[in-house]
Amino acid sequence: MRIDLHTHSTASDGTDTPAQLVGNAAAAGLDVVALTDHDTVRGHAEAIAALPDGLTLVTGAELSCRLDGVGLHMLAYLFDPDEPAFARERELVRDDRVPRARTMVRKLQELGVPVTWEQVARIAGDGSVGRPHVASALVELGVVETVSDAFAPAWLGDGGRAYAEKHELDPFDAIRLVKAAGGVTVLAHPAAVKRGRTVPESAIAELAAAGLDGIEVDHMDHDEPTRTRLRALAGELGLLSTGSSDYHGSRKTVRLGAYTTDPEIYGEITRRATGAFPVPGAGGPVIP
Repeated sequence: MRIDLHTHSTASDGTDTPAQLVGNAAAAGLDVVALTDHDTVRGHAEAIAALPDGLTLVTGAELSCRLDGVGLHMLAYLFDPDEPAFARERELVRDDRVPRARTMVRKLQELGVPVTWEQVARIAGDGSVGRPHVASALVELGVVETVSDAFAPAWLGDGGRAYAEKHELDPFDAIRLVKAAGGVTVLAHPAAVKRGRTVPESAIAELAAAGLDGIEVDHMDHDEPTRTRLRALAGELGLLSTGSSDYHGSRKTVRLGAYTTDPEIYGEITRRATGAFPVPGAGGPVIP
């Protein structure tokens, strides 16, 4: 089985629609794909409706969190999307995205960058506007070469010149909310130092003690020594080790299935979840 547990669609900051994403996942030879858009479940219904035969969808979200001034992302899988407390918190995070993006645009303009809100809104389309859309605007303008370059401290990285804060979850609260909704939590790319500051391993240990289920080990932003270290840490803390592409369509160079999760780990995730179940494909159309 080939299992990719971290992807994004146009419901947040990917370039594939949810229908296109599941079609592309099947074409890439995946057996299981998780749709984990940022702080939203808006793409799930479309993905389920278009799910090709032979592909299983894991519903999820990537939650924006902050601990001691450091941003981190929490992958949540197979939770009940209608659980009231968790739904309200996701809405608070989403509602703060537009004011934040407008602040980043203003700061860039003050730095002499000719970016406009209309440009960022066009790039975001129907998606939940965020930093990647502002980063794409910088690429369009030739200010930086890639989206990843825009996340450097010189521009949009944490604490960067055009960085702006937004409402984010405390990760301990995120774990509690996801668990109460029957879901499973995995800390996304915990050592992605190219993105900015990361939380120390002591904090990961505290999150594990609070109920964190796993950490994303195999990821494009982790080199081989980092993966080895994280896999050992997961073993010490009794955490699951996952692997995922963090696919964003054409916004990033990584391909679907570039990194995958062991079937036994996937099985354990599904066993722990009580809020929702993986959705098997029923032969929906493949959307080009």
